[in-house]
Amino acid sequence: MPRTGPAREVAVVAFAQSDHLRRTDELSEVEMVMPVLHQVLDRTGLKAKEIGFTCSGSSDYLAGRAFSFTMTLDGVGAWPPISESHVEMDGAWALYEAWVKIQTGEADTALVYAYGKSSPGPVRDVLTRQLDPYYLAPLWPDSVALAALQAQALIDAGETDERALAAIGARRRAAAGDNPHAQLSGDAVPQGDYQVAPLRTGDCPPIGDGAAAVILAAGDTARRLCARPAWITGIDHRIEAHGLGLRDLTDSPSTRLAAERAGVFERPVDTAELHAPFSSQEVVLRKALRLGPDVVVNPSGGALAANPIMAAGLIRIGEAAARIHRGASDRAVAHATSGPCLQQNLVAVLEGERA
Repeated sequence: MPRTGPAREVAVVAFAQSDHLRRTDELSEVEMVMPVLHQVLDRTGLKAKEIGFTCSGSSDYLAGRAFSFTMTLDGVGAWPPISESHVEMDGAWALYEAWVKIQTGEADTALVYAYGKSSPGPVRDVLTRQLDPYYLAPLWPDSVALAALQAQALIDAGETDERALAAIGARRRAAAGDNPHAQLSGDAVPQGDYQVAPLRTGDCPPIGDGAAAVILAAGDTARRLCARPAWITGIDHRIEAHGLGLRDLTDSPSTRLAAERAGVFERPVDTAELHAPFSSQEVVLRKALRLGPDVVVNPSGGALAANPIMAAGLIRIGEAAARIHRGASDRAVAHATSGPCLQQNLVAVLEGERA
């Protein structure tokens, strides 16, 4: 059965992100987000009153207070009144909500932003709150320990080894040398000691703070705002079983299904921005998305170079779109994940204007 395309043409027409830093103690969330919002609006020439819908992604657990996202709305502006929503998820899911809003015809433009400050607290412990509250969360297995289980499963299955994982981390941080916003970059980043075997420091994402924003627009509005819009020709997200014991950690059927529904396999892609916070997860995602050696993977450095929680997935979409904007890519796949061991996955296909 052929895939049904979206009813309206929707494109990413602008993308902006902060410099990703280990600590931003001197900045509040509002102060971190505001410059990014100003940058992304300036790149389109739009004013706040011309945005049809605003959606954000963040986590109250990181902020340590309820409804923390309402504070960052000060960065959007109190006047004129706006149509606004929020997801307690990575900003990639906020983008999905905004895309749906435009599909319904209720808006022609949307501002999507996301942010996360991981530096104030022990983020490995905070992320345990995503786990099953009855059986798994009371054991307090942290995010690195769970990723190490996945990495060991891949090694036991013969799909990778520690040397290959180290090479992935080295490639990503070397690629980030061309990314002025990356937190870690260059060939000199050491692999380091074990965090949880078989994962070493170089296999794990840096802890840091950052924010990102994109603007979506429909049809001719997108063409007016951007010389080469990055059209979202397909987007889908899927979720797997909450219990880790019910899943094959060496595979990601939810990513594969989302990719199929988004149309990834209909034609070759030239670029893939994968939200793989751990080197072992890139192995799983490459297999699920059927990426060959000719596909440029994470030219931005990916989450191994900068991993602002709740914004890293949106950044993957933004980075893929930016390559289309400047003509470096014609058809890209962007991926975002949430939850332990690639539990939830979103896949989007972005394409440049066809001749």
